[in-house]
Amino acid sequence: MEQIRTSAAQVIIAIIPIVGIVMGSVVIFFYFLWNHRQKSLLIKAGQYNRPSFDLYSFSLLSGLLLSTVGISLTVLLSILEGASYGLLGGIIPLSMGVGLLAYYVIKRIEKHNDR
Repeated sequence: MEQIRTSAAQVIIAIIPIVGIVMGSVVIFFYFLWNHRQKSLLIKAGQYNRPSFDLYSFSLLSGLLLSTVGISLTVLLSILEGASYGLLGGIIPLSMGVGLLAYYVIKRIEKHNDR
């Protein structure tokens, strides 16, 4: 049996992703708004503690993860497609991971030399 799409069905199908994106944007907006108000009130009350961020651990972890994902994608894509533009899907995360690992090593050496 042949299915016939009515214009109402096509409109509903087109509206569903738009409504999802708008609702997601509203939720994100209110999260940022309430988070900003909470931090502002904490600053006014003098109770705000700035969160610490360990850049060295972050660069080591993300460098290792990106390097391993990049190596596996590069090997897989080179086997499947050979040397083509699709290989960039593995080379880009590999180079980002190597760059982050290099940053970690350089900063660690600088920190060791400053002692």
